[in-house]
Amino acid sequence: MFINIFFNRVSGLKNNRIPVLVFVLFIIALIVVKFVFIDIVYIGQQYEKNRIMTSSGEKFKSGNLSVDYSIDQTLQDIESLQLNTVNVPIIIDIPSLTSNTMRINAESEKKAIKLIRMLRYRGINVILEPYPYIQNGEKYETALLPDNVDLWFTNWKAVLQELIHDVAKPNKVYAICIGSNFEKFEDRTDYWTDVADFVRQEFQGKMTYRTNWWYTAVWNTDNDPQNDTYTPKLNNPIFGKVDFISVAAYFELSDKETNTVENLISAIYKTKIYNREQNIYSELKSLSGKWNKPIFFGELGFPKRNGAATHPWNPIPTDIMNGQEQANCFEAYRRVFTPEPWHMGFSVFAIGKIDSEKNYYPSFQSAEIIRKWYIE
Repeated sequence: MFINIFFNRVSGLKNNRIPVLVFVLFIIALIVVKFVFIDIVYIGQQYEKNRIMTSSGEKFKSGNLSVDYSIDQTLQDIESLQLNTVNVPIIIDIPSLTSNTMRINAESEKKAIKLIRMLRYRGINVILEPYPYIQNGEKYETALLPDNVDLWFTNWKAVLQELIHDVAKPNKVYAICIGSNFEKFEDRTDYWTDVADFVRQEFQGKMTYRTNWWYTAVWNTDNDPQNDTYTPKLNNPIFGKVDFISVAAYFELSDKETNTVENLISAIYKTKIYNREQNIYSELKSLSGKWNKPIFFGELGFPKRNGAATHPWNPIPTDIMNGQEQANCFEAYRRVFTPEPWHMGFSVFAIGKIDSEKNYYPSFQSAEIIRKWYIE
């Protein structure tokens, strides 16, 4: 229909003896105006408006979306929590914990593209995450261990390439996460550095890898690797390849079900649970320093229940709801890490969907903490 209207208009112009060239130049001018003043000037202004500059450098204040997010709720959460970045997942269907095959979920990709385009015009940075959705979401990526690692990585690179070409590049996303919490084979460093090199050739934006939380213990004097999951991460060369190191920060802090902010701050420097006395702050700083890369909490979340600081990775540590305990956890992290120049920000886990099963969705007390984060 548009083509017919266009040629009818052109024919009308010919009949009125107005040069077709003038009309064509007018159309070209409209396209240039749209590209320059909307795609460059306006969007550039939106990103600049949302930048967070502090005395310790630029910061990224993000939210992780639940895979079943709604676009409307996502936009409301961005506004409510005053975020400038969103971690957008695209579901990668993987049949089982030992599968070597995978496929991009078409509906998830379509939905993500729609959201990303809306976020771009609002000046919101996007971290694109290929999200391993194992056995219809019943299993976690931390337990994934494919039968044929070589074949798995070949297929994973194909997935990344497709997402880069179809989603990341055309929509100018800020960063892509090349892997998330693959605990069982994160130590296959040759494969992961190859993936990083491959993505670097394909994509000119930022790149990260998200590693899972770890633990150490002062009483582990014989260096038993079962009680030290930090050292292998510290020495993993994948972190030398990325632009920033993402950490899923579900560190076990306290052996108490409820805690003051001061107790939790102390626990970040010396954890209380199992008498480990783990210095999370020092370990994160050392990881950043070894590879000269900033640390980003790619997932920072606590269930709004008693026990949130004991096992943050457990959505239901106890049956007792407690939004203040969740907020105290966020506030402790805010006070400890905000001043650090090697710490570039955090991503709240999780936003975009509210229902009775979303134990990590920020309580109203937590929302107040998140809103004021980085306001100096």
